[in-house]
Amino acid sequence: MPANDHVLSGEDSTEDSTRRARLTPPSGSGQRLSASVLGVDGVLREVVDSDLDAFFEHQREPEANRMAAFPAREREAFDAHWRRLLADDSLTKKTIVYEGEVAGNIGCWEQEGRRLVGYWIGREFWGKGLATRALQELTGEVTQRPLHASVATNNVASIRVLEKCGFVRVGSQKNDVEELLFELRDSL
Repeated sequence: MPANDHVLSGEDSTEDSTRRARLTPPSGSGQRLSASVLGVDGVLREVVDSDLDAFFEHQREPEANRMAAFPAREREAFDAHWRRLLADDSLTKKTIVYEGEVAGNIGCWEQEGRRLVGYWIGREFWGKGLATRALQELTGEVTQRPLHASVATNNVASIRVLEKCGFVRVGSQKNDVEELLFELRDSL
């Protein structure tokens, strides 16, 4: 996805699976998760603080970094980035859930006059259709059009996800990396 500060954050195989965030909010947090927030009707729910450890590990996966053409952040920079995201109510940010585990995240934000979408799936959850399901769910919630996405030309899986969700290629750009530009318009 785009190499910018709003990229929302695969899983380092050396990390213990117990580090993965669960659906249950931290004890004593006072947070309650409703059925819709838990992703019972879909794969998305609101981000809670306990998700961030899984997001951090996901964004450290070297193959995912290569495919997204986006480097991993060190913990301090990662935490600062997510504090900014969580404090900004103008952004849409969701946790992607699979079988009770945090599988990734997806978001939508305004940048340079365009509404962008981006997602990151933990490597152990690749190939399960989660990115497609999450993007379909997100585009149902975010009704503003057009929506835009950019993807590294070598990220064939994300290109396919965007196409399956109705995005069409509208161009390309080369900054540090060559990216394809996609757009989702109203289906009128």
